[in-house]
Formats: sequence, C-alpha cells, structure tokens
Amino acid sequence: MTNGRQPQRIQCIPERVLFCLTVRHGFPYQPTALAFDPVQKTLAIGSRTGGIRILGGPGVDCYCQHESGAAVLQLQFLINEGALVTACADDTLHLWNLRQRRPAVLHSLKFNRERITFCHLPFQSKWLYVGTERGNTHIVNIESFVLSGYVINWNKAIELSTKTHPGPVVHLSDSPKDEGKLLIGFESGTIVQWDLRGKKADFRIYYDEAIHSVGWHHEGKQFMCSHSDGSLSMWNLRNTTKPFQVTFPHGKIQKDGRKESCKPILKVEYKTSRNSEPFVIFSGGLSYDKAGRRPTLTIMHGKAITVLEMDYPIVEFMALCETPYNNEVQEPYAVVVLLEKDLIVVDLTQSNFPVFENPYPMDIHESPVTCTAYFADCPPDIIPILYSIGAKHKKTGYSQKEWPVAGGTWTLGSHTYPEIIVTGHADGSIKFWDASAITLQMLYKLKTSKAFEKPKPAEGRAAELVEEDPFAIQMVSWCPQSRIFCVVGISAHIILYRFSKYDANTQIVSLEVRLQCEAEDVISPSENENNPCFSESSPHSPQPHQQYPASPGSGTPEGNKDSIPCIKVKDRMVRVPPGYQAELVIQLLWVDGEPPQQITSLDINSAYGLLAFGNCNGLAVVDYLQKTILLCMSTLDLYGAADPYQRLTRSPRRNRQSTSGINWCFVSYSFVSVKGPGRKLSLPTDLKTDLESRENSFSRSRSSSVSSIDRETKEAITTLQFGESFGRKSDALPTPCLWVGTSLGMVLLIPMSIPTVHEERMEEPVTIGPSGTVLMLKGSVLRVSFLDCMGALIQSPHEVWRDPNAPEDPDRVRRRKLINFSPSSSQDNCGEGHLAVVCSERQAKVVLMPSQSCLFVHNITESSFVLQADVVSVSNSVCLACFCANGHVMTLSLPSLRPLMDVNYLPLTDMRIARTFCFTNGGQALYLSSPTEIQRITYSQEMCDNLQEMLGELFTPIETPEAQNRGFLKGFFGGNSHNFDREELFGEAAAGKGSRSLAQHIPGQAGMEGMKVAASGVVGDLARARIALDERGQRLGELEDRTALMMTGAETFSKHAHELMLKCKDKKWYQF
Repeated sequence: MTNGRQPQRIQCIPERVLFCLTVRHGFPYQPTALAFDPVQKTLAIGSRTGGIRILGGPGVDCYCQHESGAAVLQLQFLINEGALVTACADDTLHLWNLRQRRPAVLHSLKFNRERITFCHLPFQSKWLYVGTERGNTHIVNIESFVLSGYVINWNKAIELSTKTHPGPVVHLSDSPKDEGKLLIGFESGTIVQWDLRGKKADFRIYYDEAIHSVGWHHEGKQFMCSHSDGSLSMWNLRNTTKPFQVTFPHGKIQKDGRKESCKPILKVEYKTSRNSEPFVIFSGGLSYDKAGRRPTLTIMHGKAITVLEMDYPIVEFMALCETPYNNEVQEPYAVVVLLEKDLIVVDLTQSNFPVFENPYPMDIHESPVTCTAYFADCPPDIIPILYSIGAKHKKTGYSQKEWPVAGGTWTLGSHTYPEIIVTGHADGSIKFWDASAITLQMLYKLKTSKAFEKPKPAEGRAAELVEEDPFAIQMVSWCPQSRIFCVVGISAHIILYRFSKYDANTQIVSLEVRLQCEAEDVISPSENENNPCFSESSPHSPQPHQQYPASPGSGTPEGNKDSIPCIKVKDRMVRVPPGYQAELVIQLLWVDGEPPQQITSLDINSAYGLLAFGNCNGLAVVDYLQKTILLCMSTLDLYGAADPYQRLTRSPRRNRQSTSGINWCFVSYSFVSVKGPGRKLSLPTDLKTDLESRENSFSRSRSSSVSSIDRETKEAITTLQFGESFGRKSDALPTPCLWVGTSLGMVLLIPMSIPTVHEERMEEPVTIGPSGTVLMLKGSVLRVSFLDCMGALIQSPHEVWRDPNAPEDPDRVRRRKLINFSPSSSQDNCGEGHLAVVCSERQAKVVLMPSQSCLFVHNITESSFVLQADVVSVSNSVCLACFCANGHVMTLSLPSLRPLMDVNYLPLTDMRIARTFCFTNGGQALYLSSPTEIQRITYSQEMCDNLQEMLGELFTPIETPEAQNRGFLKGFFGGNSHNFDREELFGEAAAGKGSRSLAQHIPGQAGMEGMKVAASGVVGDLARARIALDERGQRLGELEDRTALMMTGAETFSKHAHELMLKCKDKKWYQF
C-alpha cells in the first residue's frame, strides 16, 4: 500500500479493470528507525528505502512508502492521536494520517539549508523540536507544519568563550520535572539545559567523550548518558560540574590497572519501576578484544546484569512502558529490539527475560528465497491439515504472555479466499504459507535436504565443484487436489513428494538420467544403439535404482566425472514424520566431465502418473507410478523429420572438457547461471549482462525468415503442459498429450497412450510417440493453457488424494480415483475440439485444435520481453496475464486476445523480481519486492473494491490515561507543577514567523478520506477540544462571577432587611 502509487484505473471494453497493491508481508528490508505508541499499542518501522511498516494486532499490518524513497531517519508517533511524523534523509519532515486504512501524507516540510539529525515531540504537545547538523534547534507546529520563529542557535546554547563547534544535535528531551526546560545533547559531549521561557542556558556540561544518547529518571533530578568509549555517566542536576557516577559495564580492569577499551554504547534507556530497582537497558559497549562476539543487548536490573546475544546487528531498541507520561514511574514491561534482519520483543516481567512469539511472518528470509508459487481457490481442507501437522514442529520456550503490540482492529470479513503461497529457499527448505484474507501465516515447513546424504567436505579441485547451496530450490510444482508435490533443485535433481497423515518407514527410489545431448552433435547409428539418451527402459520390470555404466575415468579423483549425480540420495530405510514424504528422486548425471545442465521446465500430472522435465539439452518423461523413464531425448530428435529448419552440424566430440564460457539459460520459472563445471545460484542485481544475453537470444529466435540456427545455440525446453488434447490433425477424440515449448519459439505435441484400468496402469507400459506437430511463435515459449470452445478454462485431470500410509481395508481394493476434464465433456453445441493458448516472450496465439488453425494472434511487446505469463480466471472470466521486463503488467482477453489492461507498474531493476513474480486466479499476483518481503498485487476490480473492507484499522478511539495525582484538566493539557504554555512562546504572535528560506511547506497529496481528515485536522481535533474546554472554563468562570455577585447582593439585602427589622421592632403602630 504505497502512498506514491495510487491505484490506476483503465477503462476497457466491455469491462473495467482496476490495478492496485494489496498488502506486503515479511520483515522490512534494511530497517533504520523504530517508534511505539504506548496508548494505541502500535509499532512503526522505517527503512532505508523510504518505506514504513505499521504493525498492530492480528491482521493489522500496513505498508506505506515515501515518494522520494529517502531513508527514514526517525519516527515519532503523536501518541493516541492517529498520526505519525517521519524525518527522512532528504531533510524532509512528513505528517502521516493513520486514521484511515491507507495512511496518507497530510503535510511535508523540506529543510533547505540544514540537515535534520534528531527530533523530539513531547506528549500531548503540538510543537516538534528539530535538531540539525549545525547544532541549531528549530521548532515546528504540527498542526500547520510551519516553522516557529523561536530558534535555539548553537552559539547561544554554548558559552561565548567556547572556541569549538559542539557538533550536531544528537539528543533533545524536555525535563520530566519542568516542560519549560529542554535538554540538548551535542555529539562532541556538550549538554545544555535550555530555559525556554528565559531563553538562556540553565547549565552546560562539557564532557570529554562523545554522546550517543540520554535517558532521564522520571523525577527529573538526574539523567544518564551513553558514550563512545563504552561508558555510562550519571548526572545530578544539583551538581553538573562532573558526573556522580561513571561505569564501564563491560570493561574489565587489566593487569596493568587500565580499563579495557570498549565499543560505543549507541543507546541507553533508564526506566524506573515501582516495586523494584530501575532498569538500565543499552546496546553495544562490549570490549574490543572479544572478536567474533555477536551483537548484544544488556539489561541491568539492580545488581543483576543480563547480556542477550542477537543473531544480527541491533538497529534500534525501545522499552515499552505502562504510562505515556515521562514524569511518572515508567514500569517497563517489554523491550522491542529491531535487528537488521529480525524483530524480537523481550519480556521484562520475568527474570529469565524470555522473548515473545512473533505473530508476524518475519522469517520469510530465514534462508534466502529462491522461488515462489501462488495458489488461489485451494481445496478448503488443505490449509487445516497442513497447519495441524506444522504445529507439531513449532519452537517452544516463548513468553506465556500475549504479544504486546496489539493495536488496531481487524475483522475477517466476508471476502475471504483459501490461498496458499509456497516459497523455496537456498537451503533446500520449502515453506507453505496461509495467505487467506490478506494475512500470512506459516503452515508447514519441508526440508528437502533430508532426502540426501550430508555432503562431505571436499579438498583441492573437488572443493571448487561443490555447491555453496547444493539443495537450493529452483521451481516447484504442486497439485493441491492430489497433494502431489514436486521440487526442482539447483543440483539438477527433482524430488516427488506424497502427503500422508501418518509417519512411515520408507526407502526413497532413485532414478538417474543422462541428458547431455547437444543439438549440434551428429549421432551415428552405432552410437545411437548404445546411447542411453535414446534408450527406453523396460516398463515391465521397474528397477528401484537405475544407473548407467560409468566411464573409466569416474573411479579416480583426477579423472573426469561421468555417470554420477551431484549429490547422493539416502539408500537406506528412513523414518519419515507425517506430512510430505519423499517417494522418488530423479537426478541428472555428469557426462564426460561436464556437470548436468539446469532443469528449466517441469510439469506433473497426477491423473496420468507422469512427470516431465527438460533443460537446454532435451526432454525426459518419467512414469512415477512404475518408477521408469519413458522418454529421454534431445530437443532436435523431438522434431524427427518435421524439423522445418536446417541445423549446422559438426563432428561428435568425446570426453569433452568443460569450457570457461558462461551459458545463460533464461526460462519462465527461474534465472540461473552456469559457469564451468561448478554452478552457483545467480541472484544478480546488475541486469546488464543478463538483459544483453536475453536480447541476443531473441535475435536467434525462430521466425518465418530464419533458415538456419547458429551452431552454438542450444534449444532449451522452457515450458511443459500435460492435458487432454489432439496430438494429430486427424484425431477425432482427445487423448493425453504433452505440450512442449522451447526457447526458440517452437511448440511440439507429444501424444501418449496411457492404460485406463487400475491394474493395467500399474503393469502395462505407457507409450509415447512425438507426432512432429509444430507451432511457431516469436521468442521463448512461456505458457500453454487450454480453453473449451466457450472460452472456459479447462482444468488439468488429477487424481483424488488418498493417504498412501492409511491402514488397509481388506474388504475394499484401493483404487485410484481420477477426475478427468475432457475438452469435449461440456461441448454439446460447439462441436468437437478445444482452444490452446500459447504465450511466448513477445507473442500470444490462440489455436483451434485439432485443426491447428490460428484463430487469434497478438504481438505483446516489441521493445521488451515478457518475463512471466499465465492464463488465470478473473471475475467469472478468463484472461492472459503478462509481466514484462519494462515493468508493464498486462492482461489480454481470451480467446480474442484484446488488450484489457496495461499498467506501467514496476521497472525490472533486480533479477529477484523476475525470478519470483507469479500470477494466480482471482486476479492476483505476487513477487519478492526485497530479499525479505513479499508484495501482493491485484488487477481484479472486485478485489480492489473489497480491499478497503479487508484491511485493518490502524487507529481505534481510546481514552488517554489520566496523569497520576493531577486533576482532569491538568492531565488533559499535559501540565505539571510548572504551568507551561508553549503557544505563548512559540506562536506567531510571540516568536514571529520562521524563515521561509530555511524550510518549505509542501501540502500532502492525500486521498479523499485523507482530505476529509486533513480538513478536520488530526491534531486540530485536540486543539479544538482544548479551545472548547477553555471557552467552557471561561463561561463557567463568568457564571461563577455572576453567582458571586448575586450572593453578595442577597447578603446586602438580608443585612438591610435585618437592620430595618431591628429599627422597627419596638415602635408602636402609631409611630410609623
């Protein structure tokens, strides 16, 4: 939800399409600042890229972005007022309105001549203190967001005799004892308490160590400073000539009597407790000689010192206290610690300081994300079953108390959809996330590395060939209906998993495949007879472990590796817990000293019991029911005699040594680089090489004018799709087919004959014969999908899930239950046949089957190329969704291929985006916006219209707690023993206007809801309430005066009446 990008509406015929961001999940990337509202119980995190995350209770998770993209230096909540002030690295202050579900900027103030270093906003004040790099302190009115004429210049704050500049302002705070006293800390070690009324310094402290932070005791009689030498100094206001206490918490006395040199203490907080000793909490301060120690947070409570080691460097921390008033006993109950890659909250109410269990999905990046998949409209039972199994493996030892950041409100609403996001990671782990109702919660974690033996540490040349992450996930394929799950790893391996609610003892079956044929090689008949690439293993006698003869050099370390996989599968019985259990591992083998090429495409069909995969050498089809290899063929041989182009050939090479050149494989699922014999997962940020290689590949793409192909070009298999189709033009009925798309824009159909009876399927062979049918498109083929003649999406056939480890029923024979979506099943009026939608990097075509006539064609882009494409259902219709390298998100109608939407959304600046962008049904998509965050977007009008209802409320009306031992009015106005009216000092009438050249006011571009609140004024509500109370008090005073006058008049009347009575008491009637 970015303020900078408003939802873009595009009027289309016949329907209107809306595009907007929905929600962002994960840990804020490169965090820089932290703030907490102790009344609303909401937390804000700023980042280096200008993002803000606002967190509250379940479902309250909001992301907004500064248009400038400047780093957020500091955050300040207007406590319990529904507003937030941000100070950015471009020296701009922003006021955000949080009283709407999508926060918006109400005001901005740009400083021109001075750089902002520190800000402080006292509780219930409308005047913000702003310290600058020059050492000056300016004051900003939060309501109007303009500068006050009141300025505390650095040369007035220090003594005139001081010859050196005190440095930037690093601390500002008002005294808890007197709000009219402002404590200013300068970087050099100078501390000044400034009397705001008298416009003079009460005292000045010149310390010889640089200051990083200051913390007050709540009584306002003493404060504590943290310094660059790892020390803490305590100061008493009665005697400011020297500190009354200096401690080095982690500095020990050495043998020569000197203190150890320590690292700076970057921040300290000094919090008092009613029933125990004060808490002193600080980060840093460790001695330099302890190299390699992790970052620490130290909690000093009385004489007890607890050091908490963190996994990542500490960015910021903040103690959470019961009261928002700085002049009351603070009673800290937790401390929020913002790390570079994590957010933790420590429970201070227990002596062992346990951490709270984090309810937010902050561990998406626990291992780097290498691929994503997004599934909408999942079977309703899959989420509860995954959660129940995943819950058994949750960590323990957390605090028993509830998560303290519980602000805002969120209701589930009526627009909820069962959605699951799957992330693959560099360590080989797979995470299933419940993404229903715009929230994200981890359901289940699967470790694929458990299927393999632990890699042994290698030495010498062998060490160069070992993967840094040999189990890294490249792509996943999941059938939620049958619960068959398949993963592709970086070591050219595929693992097939079945789901079971029972644990089991199992032995993983391993198949090894040689797929190292090159299109330019000439294969002689004698070679072809013994080449495993073209040999079909007998399906009648499935072997649990298939391996081909090794070359003579494979037995010696110095010899070329041949016929061995990259990693070794466990070959023993293993106990597997409930959940996904590995059944089959397929591995590509080294051939003649060259490693196997990356797998570039994968598809699995549970109804057929088949799995197909390909790379830049060829295609393989595996029968995972019979555990046999049905087809292993080079891309060239798939064409047979139907190849319409002449290929430049060359002589075959034997025992070819690996080259040092780079072969780039650009596929629809992932981007990997292969260099020499070793491979590393390529996650580049500089796209120059990638995009140049990509553009060069287009010049070699097939077109009607191409008659030959460069000999160095390899035709990779880029997409695979099983389905019921027509393998030949003469076919009258649909049969199981495999559609194959290549990097040169070719589409081939491979019909298959699969036994339909259960017993025959497990014993009889599946026959496959490439038909030679060819379609041509521009650019690499990315997606193939099927529609019926009415334009409805045809689902792939699938098997109904049954637990493979369930107890056997002797009275019932276990049979596979198949759901088959035949193209002709729902076509009574439109005749036989179906439509095939094929999308490449530049072009989309709709082809009528079985005639293979092209009905519609659309050139998607000429200046760029499509990275991801999918046929998805949106609002009871079907469309083709595309994401291009130039950042455009497009949708095309089906089957007519008319443009519905074209939004210039996100320029491709990182290969991570291309690798993780994926579409799903319901008009939704996601991508990894940073290494730690997932961004979800929607291009569905229905979703955009309902989004406002689905989001959480960041602000809820809560009565501000009253200050202790003070009346209502004083508590409301934030007054203390010394009445202090900031308006009299900082207002325009007293201080004049601030310099226009120093700061420029910029009105916020808020939405309609924001404009309404802006008109009423977030802080203005409080000001108007105060004015109303003033007026009410004035009227009460006038009424009291009038009452007093009436009482005086009544007493005078009574007195005169009494005197008259005494005078007339003894008189006779005749004396009157």
